[in-house]
Amino acid sequence: MSRGSRVVGYLCAIGAGATWGTTGPLSTGLYDLMPATSIGFWRILIGMVALGLWGLAFHRDLFRVDRRGWLLIGVGGGLLVALFEVAYQFAIAGAGVAGAAALLYTAPVLVAVLGRLILGEALTPLRLALAVVVMVGVALTVHGGSNAGAEAARLGLTVGIVGGLLSALSYAFTTLLARFAVPRYGLAKVLFLEVVGGVVALLIFLPLWGRTPVVPPSAAAWRGLLGLAAGSVLGANFLFFSAVQRIEAAPTAVAATVEPVVGALLALTLFGQRLTGLGWLGLLLVAGGVAAGYLNEARPAEAQNANSTPNRTSRGGP
Repeated sequence: MSRGSRVVGYLCAIGAGATWGTTGPLSTGLYDLMPATSIGFWRILIGMVALGLWGLAFHRDLFRVDRRGWLLIGVGGGLLVALFEVAYQFAIAGAGVAGAAALLYTAPVLVAVLGRLILGEALTPLRLALAVVVMVGVALTVHGGSNAGAEAARLGLTVGIVGGLLSALSYAFTTLLARFAVPRYGLAKVLFLEVVGGVVALLIFLPLWGRTPVVPPSAAAWRGLLGLAAGSVLGANFLFFSAVQRIEAAPTAVAATVEPVVGALLALTLFGQRLTGLGWLGLLLVAGGVAAGYLNEARPAEAQNANSTPNRTSRGGP
């Protein structure tokens, strides 16, 4: 893998995290219009329709997938998408916004460990240390916000912790699944299959949960959902999957953890939500961790041989 390709991969991962960071501010106006679980459902449904229309117009091979692809990505990836949407709502309701975000960003360490066990990626001391530094920074950032804990304990802290850890686990496995599937099926096909599977899963499980998706009630709701779909579903995921084609799963997850930092900065700029001293320290830790990871990943490819496995760069078929 060339140095330039790895640098592009790291920048794509940072871009994906930054785009995901706009989700909270964009969602704020929608919470008064429709339930949060319905927002998640319509966000991925709109993304699915947009991808499907793009495929019909430009890439008909988007719909040509073998049975293993449907089972692995459509069913497996779709269930991961659905699990994230549901588990994260429990995390927010039980542990609060700050607590849920902190729990979610245990994912980089999970990715680093699972990447070693499943994909054979190197678990170097530097990689693990950067994951921990960024995680700590994220936790300080979200806990240092002026609205930290505002929605806490509606369902109980235990439920919130379980939901947060499940959302982190689903995020970690989605990262590893993308690392395996994108070189074999292509990023657009992987994203399309995942959102199709996620929509179907939510259509099945949300009514069983007593939260059947509601139709957006106004033009303002539709505008907000279209913005969310364009950013957090289409733009961010294309950047994310482009990253995992070029760099390993663990640094991809580490770089993408700029997401809550971007959200905090947007909240500060748009809504005057101030950060405490610990919050600003968290921002510095995240920026430092991402920068250190960038410098490490930008080394010449031959210096990275110890972090590589021979089949990681395969672009062949399944």
